[in-house]
Amino acid sequence: MTKAVKPLMPLDEACAIILSHVKPLQAVESVASWDADGRVLAEDVSSELDVPALDNTSMDGYAVRSIDAQQSGTRLHVVQRIPAGSHGVMLHAGQAARIFTGAPIPPGADAVVMQEHVATDPAQHDHIVLNQAAVAGQWIRRAGEDVAKGVVILPKGTRLQPAELGLAASVGRDRLKVLRKPRVALLSTGDELIMPGTVAPADMKPGTIYNSNRYFLRALLQRSGCEVSDLGIVADQKQATMDVLSQASETHDLIVSSGGVSVGEEDHVKPAVQALGVLHVWQIAMKPGKPLAFGWLNKPTTKAAAQPCYFMGLPGNPVSSYVTYLCVVWPFLAALQGIVQPAPSAFSLPVHFDWPRPDKRREFLRVRRNVQGGLDLFPNQSSGVLTSAVWGDGLIDVAPAQALRHGDVVSYWPFSHWLS
Repeated sequence: MTKAVKPLMPLDEACAIILSHVKPLQAVESVASWDADGRVLAEDVSSELDVPALDNTSMDGYAVRSIDAQQSGTRLHVVQRIPAGSHGVMLHAGQAARIFTGAPIPPGADAVVMQEHVATDPAQHDHIVLNQAAVAGQWIRRAGEDVAKGVVILPKGTRLQPAELGLAASVGRDRLKVLRKPRVALLSTGDELIMPGTVAPADMKPGTIYNSNRYFLRALLQRSGCEVSDLGIVADQKQATMDVLSQASETHDLIVSSGGVSVGEEDHVKPAVQALGVLHVWQIAMKPGKPLAFGWLNKPTTKAAAQPCYFMGLPGNPVSSYVTYLCVVWPFLAALQGIVQPAPSAFSLPVHFDWPRPDKRREFLRVRRNVQGGLDLFPNQSSGVLTSAVWGDGLIDVAPAQALRHGDVVSYWPFSHWLS
């Protein structure tokens, strides 16, 4: 009797299973705002003041009473000068105040006339003539229009980027409570792997390859906000593999490997993880990136509620490993860090190529935007051609068995979505 072939698992189903097992990190650190770029907030940040604190001018010019400046040609007496950082006094009928960007609006004034629309009276230098009428409220930034006192400006779970750091500084926060960075151990398997710099290209033995996955996975993990420990290339021995994994599980939140999670005689990662914890190995209905492993290693501790050390086994082919990281590991790490910001939506763009022979799996094709506003396809979509991820600037998501014709609109995900 022929054994029934198990159907491939849809990518979304695999991601849902993985995310259902995530326990977000809880350890909190206090860091200087200077050093908080890329970190994830562990607390709500509220403002203790209005920003701006007072009504102020957004332009260099003259603060006036709009009731006194109803028409062009109005002549006003300049009675004070207000630079940023100082305060003016009450403005009375027929008066104006010379004012500079950021300076508080003086009492009595309700409008600012840009200096380009004002002329100095040549006969009396302390008088001005308006070249246009003033409207109440013009060029005035109201107190609290950016931030109101007591409002949460950055919620817990926000990944801090330059704008968020500037906003925190604007309300006086020089330190922020953030989650500890995920600690990730990265390992490679395979006796065919050679590290760049150890063997010259001319001296490479037949069947050996340079370990490219180790480089881009380390960089991807760091861009995901992780502290990365490089465990190197693990020997193809079960006990050696178990020893490395057991030691790494004590001090890391996640172990990531590429290749070696299969059933071959030299593939020892799968039985090693199973001996130390739990492992799910799936064939995912995606191209590139079909083989995927997820599980966890039980840390050697007596605490029943201890955080496990998760394990993620990625395919060995470089493009498969790269795309699987973006689609699976990236959202896993976001959930591990408790990031609450929603992911941006895909762009809808037309393809400027034909894709007449679709795969039965969901495909992620490497493409690049062109000057016509469409998408060009890299000619070789093989899972071993890493050039496609360098030439391309994103992926398109093609449903199973979906052919494409020039002009069809697809979902496009720029690499910057994951790499920023």
